[in-house]
Amino acid sequence: MNNSADLLKELRIDRSNAPPPSRRGLWIALAVLAAIAVLTLAGWALFGRDKGIEVRTATAVAIGNGGGSASVLDATGYVVARRMATVSSKITGKVREVLIEEGQRVEAGEIMATLDPIDADAQRDLAASQVTAAQSQIAQVQAQLREAEANATRLNGLVRQQLVSRSQYEQAIAQRDALRAQLASTQRNVQVAGRQLRIADLGVDNTVVRAPFAGVVIAKAAQPGEIVSPLSAGGGFTRTGIGTIVDMDSLEVEVDVGEAFIGRVQPKMPVEATLNAYPEWKIPAEVIAIIPTADRGKATVKVRIALKQRDPRIVPDMGVRVSFLEKAKPAEANAPKPGVLVPTAAIVARDGADVAFVVADEKAQRRTLKLGRTLGEDREVLEGVAGGDEVVLDPPDDLADGAAVRVAKEADEATDNE
Repeated sequence: MNNSADLLKELRIDRSNAPPPSRRGLWIALAVLAAIAVLTLAGWALFGRDKGIEVRTATAVAIGNGGGSASVLDATGYVVARRMATVSSKITGKVREVLIEEGQRVEAGEIMATLDPIDADAQRDLAASQVTAAQSQIAQVQAQLREAEANATRLNGLVRQQLVSRSQYEQAIAQRDALRAQLASTQRNVQVAGRQLRIADLGVDNTVVRAPFAGVVIAKAAQPGEIVSPLSAGGGFTRTGIGTIVDMDSLEVEVDVGEAFIGRVQPKMPVEATLNAYPEWKIPAEVIAIIPTADRGKATVKVRIALKQRDPRIVPDMGVRVSFLEKAKPAEANAPKPGVLVPTAAIVARDGADVAFVVADEKAQRRTLKLGRTLGEDREVLEGVAGGDEVVLDPPDDLADGAAVRVAKEADEATDNE
């Protein structure tokens, strides 16, 4: 037993020659520490640092010097067509064929539809028969007249020789004159019949509906088999038109200008029009006329504006925004420098002064302004802001000079609105 215990005590682990530590475990430890450091920095970037006040901005627009133009008044209106017609037939009839579709261009005189011509053709055939009958009567009367004239000539010689009585000669003369009058009446009947035939031809032609002018079809109102009439007859079962066409070359803009601002508008005044559908497209235009009457309910005056550019994208009833422009005076040697246009929403009163906040390097810089004219929804700034500066719209009350700001993106705004 003692020998066994002594043997167990002699069992020891020799640590003097231990193997070196594995490098693989060292690299794994370093990678874990690096990942922890990256996550820590990312978390601080997302949640630790100050994001700044979220603001909306607009760009200050420099007003051109010299021959440029500035807006003196803005208004909204619609594109209208001066030549637009719902084409109908001149007679009441049943539609046989419609040859138009929406969006199709038609030329002046082009056939748009046809009506059933049975009644008109029958009336024309009757008028043609009456002309033929009247002409045959002329031939018959002419033959009788030739015989009566010959008989009167013969009796004239006999009465001079006293071979026949004078009464017989006078009777022959009367018969000749009667036939002459009958021939004249028959000839007039032929003329009347000819005119009736021409009217019947017009009736046949009225069964064909043609375009009154060149334009584009914007509505198709009738189908084959329906009854159309120039008058509203038969209630909802009778159409009053075949289709509507618009002369695209006659498009113009009509806007309503408030009575308080109509004095700024003059005929031939340059205008810049912007369609709501294409906000980046500036269309040159010009004032045609100011309608000399006011709308009592809206306190506005209608203004007609001519578009100087024709384009298929411009269609009737489109919404449009127009800016009435005032030609700038020629620059003088001592003339003040032109200012910039800034939205009125960017200008606030702080400490008794008009100021605006300009965003630069994600910081808000307070600028004291010297203001000029009010041009629509914008304000002319003579000093304090330069063209191209990003100004804060509706600056919060707690926004201070040097404060960190973050410009709101349009996508975020659209999401918030939804």
